[in-house]
Amino acid sequence: MECTVRWTGLAAGMTFLAETGSGHVVAMDGAPEGGGRNLAPRPMEVVLLGTGGCTAYDVVVILRKSGQDVRGCDVSLKSERADTDPKVFTKVHFHFTVTGRNLKPNVVERAIKLSHDKYCSASIMMEKTAEITHSYEIIDDTATA
Repeated sequence: MECTVRWTGLAAGMTFLAETGSGHVVAMDGAPEGGGRNLAPRPMEVVLLGTGGCTAYDVVVILRKSGQDVRGCDVSLKSERADTDPKVFTKVHFHFTVTGRNLKPNVVERAIKLSHDKYCSASIMMEKTAEITHSYEIIDDTATA
């Protein structure tokens, strides 16, 4: 896996464009008090959202492979960071809202656990500095069919 991160230049403040090895571009910027112009997410926000994307992806794949009729998966992350440099994540709570038809709670819980313990590289790395917790709720959308 590769990427290139390029500062857009002095006049642009602290905006950076990252190009991934798969050819996608992500913008990042800093807060105004750090010389940025608040034009894009902060780099650490990108780390957090990438972790959410990684685990949500896993949960959907695991649920599908388990024969569950999953229709939606949202994950909200709330984090705390160290007060001093390096300002690593110290706590991250993941709350999953999984929508589907006749989803089995034990299968949803197992999918989340497998993601966090085995498959999600991002949350497993984050666990080196942060206390990771998670919760979930299931929304049965059978009634809307």
